[in-house]
Amino acid sequence: MSSSYDLVVIGTGPGGYVCAIRAAQLGLKTAVVEKRATHGGTCLNVGCIPSKALLHASEAFEEANHHFADLGIQVGTPKLDLAKMQSFKQSGVDGNTKGVEFLLKKNKVDTYHGTGRIAGAGRVEVVSDDGGNHMLETKNIVIATGSDVARLPGVEIDEKTVVSSTGALELAKVPKKLLVIGAGVIGLELGSVWRRLGAEVTVVEYLDRVLPGMDGEVGKQFQKILGKQGIAFKLSSKVTGVEVGKSGATVTVEPAAGGEAETIKADVVLVAIGRTPYTQGLGLEGVGVQLDNRGRVQTDSHYATNVTGIYAIGDVIAGPMLAHKAEDEGVALAEILAGQSGHVNYGVIPNVVYTFPEVASVGRTEEELKKDEVAYNVGKFPFTANGRAKANGTTDGFVKILADATTDKVLGVHIVGADAGNLIAEVAVAMEFSASAEDIARTCHAHPTLTEAVKEAALAVAKRAIHI
Repeated sequence: MSSSYDLVVIGTGPGGYVCAIRAAQLGLKTAVVEKRATHGGTCLNVGCIPSKALLHASEAFEEANHHFADLGIQVGTPKLDLAKMQSFKQSGVDGNTKGVEFLLKKNKVDTYHGTGRIAGAGRVEVVSDDGGNHMLETKNIVIATGSDVARLPGVEIDEKTVVSSTGALELAKVPKKLLVIGAGVIGLELGSVWRRLGAEVTVVEYLDRVLPGMDGEVGKQFQKILGKQGIAFKLSSKVTGVEVGKSGATVTVEPAAGGEAETIKADVVLVAIGRTPYTQGLGLEGVGVQLDNRGRVQTDSHYATNVTGIYAIGDVIAGPMLAHKAEDEGVALAEILAGQSGHVNYGVIPNVVYTFPEVASVGRTEEELKKDEVAYNVGKFPFTANGRAKANGTTDGFVKILADATTDKVLGVHIVGADAGNLIAEVAVAMEFSASAEDIARTCHAHPTLTEAVKEAALAVAKRAIHI
């Protein structure tokens, strides 16, 4: 069976489904290919959405367990019903994936469930689970297949004792001891979930800091906060072996620089060392699509590969592996294919860690500015001096604004604190309009809100904060 399209998108994660919908809005006859039974990719099915549901639920459990009494709320000792919590998580996943299915239908995008393979110029073969076969003829192909869990050499992930992020979202009981390999976003978020629910959590990180790539000062402060919450860290350390037995796992850990090894017992080991682009089985080698030295699809500034008519977006190409980055690329590419001038500003892509407190950043870090020899001014404001944070008892963290020393243009903003993921949106908009710190400082912010800390940090750039 053969069908003809203007555009076929392989993968319906955030990048793929958004690209397809925008293309359909612009009048392109569009189809999507999805190997899962449900749309949404890793993000909606086994990533962003389910993890946020468990973060939300576990945070509520921790509040009831440890903080309600401080607010004058007497509820006794709460009891964890993990099966019910997992059901709550799944309802959020189902609502989102069904929402994408509805949106694709609403925009008249045809869906083919099965494994997609580029069979040649303008041809995508789809093999369904039941063995059915479709050959789609198309003017343009978009690779939006996302990423897969990065494996640790010599460590087998069984999703029971040694789990990836996928298995860590599905645990049927709270492990007494959880060892997390990797102090990045995924490891710290999922470590926080199970720590709140009663696990003893140890995080092993090869580098000498948590959240590699984010602002150094933020990382140090955040590690202290998580340490106070009960998460233990072994930095500058590497896992050299994981032996699974009947009662859990024995993990061998050595100093990253070399030295004496130690063993740590754990009920569950979470491997969270990053993700790798998913390109297997796509037929890229057969059609000559070039990959870079990290296995990512090489593209130009318009997301085109070296093969005419084949494009790529999202985790499978260079750049941060973030759902919202993929979405913006999907929109930009659809507009380019429709003859418009789609564009993504890679200098203003926010990054958020959804722990409590949250961590959020956008733009350049101090380390990056120093490396590039850019002169800058710093404005910092602690949440201990923010009225709303004091009233709510959420005073951990700070806002830091980095501005060009000559022009005052905001170059980067870094926040550790309650609701940081929402607070960062204000400065992302400001940076899109090339705002100065003075612009933010002169903007009236409602009182009492956490956003006032952003204003005060902007005032602090010129050393004129009011409340410190």
